[in-house]
Amino acid sequence: MGIEYDQDKLDEVLRIARENNRMLRSMRRSSFFGAIVKTVLWVALIIVPLWFYLQYIAPVMESMLQTYQQLQGTSAQAQAQFGELNRYLQQFQSLYGGGQ
Repeated sequence: MGIEYDQDKLDEVLRIARENNRMLRSMRRSSFFGAIVKTVLWVALIIVPLWFYLQYIAPVMESMLQTYQQLQGTSAQAQAQFGELNRYLQQFQSLYGGGQ
């Protein structure tokens, strides 16, 4: 008395095993490509803003900084000239208007 195998049942088990194998391979492939896409997206999210800054914002900021420094230099020159004018006015006032 042995175990009798029904050929239909064995064929069904083989079909299910093959189908599971295909599904598992498909899931692994999808997971692999998903990981690649996520990596590319993260790299893009890090590199694109850096590239954008270096290409467009950094030159504008450098130009603005140079303009600001020129304004500071001009302001210092104007203050120096105003100080000299003020000193000359005080000297003029002390020479000609001090007797009042």
